[in-house]
Amino acid sequence: MEDVEYAGGIPAILNTLKPLLKDNITVTGKMILELADEGKVTDSDVIHPLAAPIADQGGISILYGNLAPDGAVVKSSAMSPGMRKFSGRARVFDREDDAMKAILAQQIEPGDAIVIRYEGPKGGPGTREMLSPTAALVGLGLRDSVALLTDGRFSGGTRGNCIGHIGPEAYVGGPIALIQEGDTIEYDIDAGTLNMLISEEELEGRRSTWTQPDKKVKRGMLAQYIDSVTTGRKGAIRG
Repeated sequence: MEDVEYAGGIPAILNTLKPLLKDNITVTGKMILELADEGKVTDSDVIHPLAAPIADQGGISILYGNLAPDGAVVKSSAMSPGMRKFSGRARVFDREDDAMKAILAQQIEPGDAIVIRYEGPKGGPGTREMLSPTAALVGLGLRDSVALLTDGRFSGGTRGNCIGHIGPEAYVGGPIALIQEGDTIEYDIDAGTLNMLISEEELEGRRSTWTQPDKKVKRGMLAQYIDSVTTGRKGAIRG
């Protein structure tokens, strides 16, 4: 961010993106194109022109499939090149804390696909951030051999093969709630896909026996939040 600031900052980025912007008022009281006109790039090695981007694709990828009908988000720029396509054995945890215990006890092996569910907007409640598991995997040298999937979220500093915001979330019966230990999970970043390799008949059978768990919070504002919050796809705001 310091490099960006010295290269002209956000106004310079706006100036670069000006052909793609739609004019709107901003909190400054100025129109966004007016702010873009005020910007100037002073270091094109930091803020590249549109005609010469750093990469062909942005740093974020959206995946869809039978595991994520409403989509999932991955910071693909932070993934290992060899992990952009992956197939692994599901290790399933209904709480972040349980996953952490397994990771720290060295019960996770290369090729595993860790699934942490019931941590979404309703299930968390509040879409918990999976910072501890990701940091532990990096510390144990598993960053380049293990995938982590969740209906929770990740921060901008996340490194590794971490797919979050899987929707619909487990608490409302999304497919992530139906994964069983040992299932094969497969993703392909370049193809934009995220799937569990089971038949639709098997998936429907599991769905018919699934029951929604009790709320983690039963009184107060958080209980009301669970009842009213929208999906991550819609911003996880109170509807």
